[in-house]
Amino acid sequence: MNILLANDDGIHAPGIRALRVALESIGRVTVVAPATEQSGVGHSITYLTPLTCKQIYDGEIFRGWAVDGSPADCVKLGISELTPKPTDLIVSGINGGLNAGINVLYSGTVAAAIEGAFFRIPSIAVSLEEDPHADFEAAASIAVQLIQRILHHQGSAARLYNINIPTKATRDYRAGLAPEIHVLPMGVARYGDHYIKRQDPKGRNYYWSTNDPPPQPTEHPTDVMALANGQVTITPLHFDMTHQQQLLEMQSWNLALGSQAL
Repeated sequence: MNILLANDDGIHAPGIRALRVALESIGRVTVVAPATEQSGVGHSITYLTPLTCKQIYDGEIFRGWAVDGSPADCVKLGISELTPKPTDLIVSGINGGLNAGINVLYSGTVAAAIEGAFFRIPSIAVSLEEDPHADFEAAASIAVQLIQRILHHQGSAARLYNINIPTKATRDYRAGLAPEIHVLPMGVARYGDHYIKRQDPKGRNYYWSTNDPPPQPTEHPTDVMALANGQVTITPLHFDMTHQQQLLEMQSWNLALGSQAL
């Protein structure tokens, strides 16, 4: 199995190193990752300037391609030019910090997986709760076992998945305990929209985004709530943003316009 591994934290991040090692147990891994950190860039792509890429070595061992672009750029370029054919699986991560709830919409990590899904390739994003002592090796082991199970169950159809791993799960795993796994929808409660207003030494206003607390519990379980309880979450995603129910309703609307001379 040929695996393309990307991320948004950059090719030298500890998360991608740990996940590369773990994935090598199930396939041939080619790393194509941003040369510098690209957190929060979402699904941006580069098309007004050329993309350059550089081979990265650890001594004599080839470790991957560093691309001066976004996570989505890495997957597009990787599939088209840099990885063995065919590409059988796209994995993005391990991100240093959870990508749950509405953060899915901003995440470069998830965007890389979405880009892989555009090509109808099974694609999986993996994120680990931010922690000064983050155990990426344990998280990588958890993730690869889940990836194997996902591929076994999904059949022939390519799908898109988002895995989030809390710190508690990695500690339990190290202690020999099986972490709880929950398949849940992403939370859609709004948060993270507050700013602190300050002035620089020249008297100019600037605004600094705050780290708002996560949303309060909702009536229906979500990934955000389960992660707060130390449970690993898997969320199936899709990139077709069409509101199907609204589409059907609108087809009965009379939207015809009369002619108007200008």
